Amino acid sequence: MTDHEWLLIGLLLRPERGRWPRPAGDKRLFLNGMLYVLRTGCPWRDMHERDGKWNSVYVRFWRWAE
Repeated sequence: MTDHEWLLIGLLLRPERGRWPRPAGDKRLFLNGMLYVLRTGCPWRDMHERDGKWNSVYVRFWRWAE
C-alpha cells in the first residue's frame, strides 16, 4: 500500500486497543497482511512474516468483519 493510499484509508479505520502490557500493532501492517491474503488466496499461515503474525492479522480481520 502506498503512502498516498494509506493517507486516504488510515483515518477511516477505528483504533485498536492492545491488551495490557502489549500495545496494539500498526494498522497499516495488519491491513497489508490482510490484503496480501485476500489478493493471493493463500492460507493465513502462509502470509509473509514482514506483515506481522498471521494469527494476529486473522483475528483482527474477523473482528473488523463483524
